Formats: sequence, C-alpha cells, structure tokens
Amino acid sequence: METKNIAYRHELKYQISYANYLAIKQRVRPLMHLDEHALKEGRYLIRSIYFDNADDKALCEKKDGIQKREKFRIRYYNDDFSFIVLEKKMKHNNLCLKLDAVITKEQCKALLDGNVSWMVKHEKEIVRELYYKMNSQQLRPRVLVSYIREPYVYKAGNVRVTFDSQIRTSLFHRGFLEENPQDISAMDNPGEVILEVKYDEFIPEIIVDLLQTEEIRQQAFSKYGACRRFG
Repeated sequence: METKNIAYRHELKYQISYANYLAIKQRVRPLMHLDEHALKEGRYLIRSIYFDNADDKALCEKKDGIQKREKFRIRYYNDDFSFIVLEKKMKHNNLCLKLDAVITKEQCKALLDGNVSWMVKHEKEIVRELYYKMNSQQLRPRVLVSYIREPYVYKAGNVRVTFDSQIRTSLFHRGFLEENPQDISAMDNPGEVILEVKYDEFIPEIIVDLLQTEEIRQQAFSKYGACRRFG
C-alpha cells in the first residue's frame, strides 16, 4: 500500500474571530516563516472539488463523528490549471494523512464529465481507487470549496500553522475549472477565520504559547461540511 512509509500528522482546528486572528498572527510572524508557496502578499487561493455519493457518505460520517473516515477531492491553486492534484484525505480522530496524485487539466475535465476510463490503468493507486469507488460507492463531484490561506511553517516538529478566510462555495457543475466561478459565502460570520495547526509527533512549547488565547477552543470544523449546508 502507498501508506506504508507515510506517517499520520496531528491536525487541530479553531474557529476564531478576526481580532484573534490579528493577535495570533502578530505573535506568529516573528518566529515562523511564511510557506515558500505563498504569494507576495503572503497568501494564496485554494479551490477544492469534493466527492461524495447520493447518500452523503462523507458528510454523514463527519456529522456522526466517525473516528476513521476519508474524503476524495481535486485541488488547485490561484486558478492555475497547470498543477491539479487529486487527493485522498484520511482522518483518525485528530490525526490525518494525505495521499495525492498529479493529474492533467484534460484528465480533470474528463473526470468531471464522467469520462473515467483513463483512471483504470493510472500509475497512482489513489486514482485507481477513486475509479473503483466511483463505481462501487457512486462517488461523484458534489461541491466546490474556495478560500484564502495564509500559511506559516516551523522546522522543529514540522509545524504548519494556517489561517483560512473568505470560505466560499458553489454546488457542482461541469464548469468548475474556470477562473472566478460563481459562488457564495459559506460562513455565518464572513469575518471569522479558521486556524489550523498541523505537526508530526510533537508540537514545540513555544508554538503552543504563540497560539494561546482565552477565547479560542479546539473544535471539529469542516469546510466541506460548512459548504454542504447549501445543497
């Protein structure tokens, strides 16, 4: 299996106010480095096309608190279609693992159109696995999730701290691969920010101190779940 040499990472999420975002960011910036993929303004746009079936298997497993679950998604950045990734994200409590495979724009369009024969003999196992589950579980593209990410990294513990804002959604249509798709805000309070903290086996105490405020608490926030409220 492709997972044998890949370790799960810890993943913590916090839904914070804009004021708390500014306060935490002010403490984070002197000690952590911006991710190398961030644009000049320190952010980048992420768009993800999530898969689910008619019974909303992935959505229900999230709502029901199933400890071990998985989701498939197609992801691209800054509306640049020259680099598109098919991802499988697996969760086990607060641990997560991602497997990915780069696909071409043409392959992505074919997949969105339901033309999946090319997936059968693909060199990457997760592409073949998605093909199988599109047949056995009837997985289909369901929703587009878009947001702005501001990412910071810290070498010790392989820590990654991200601030995600402007979360927006659009129900599936075959024109997903287009610039500036028509979408709507998925947040009750558009000013709120999702703070995510990912790390390997440990998180340094200095990072824990940076993120401490009296008003935030860990919670199981799902961008996919927030966006599926609309259909």
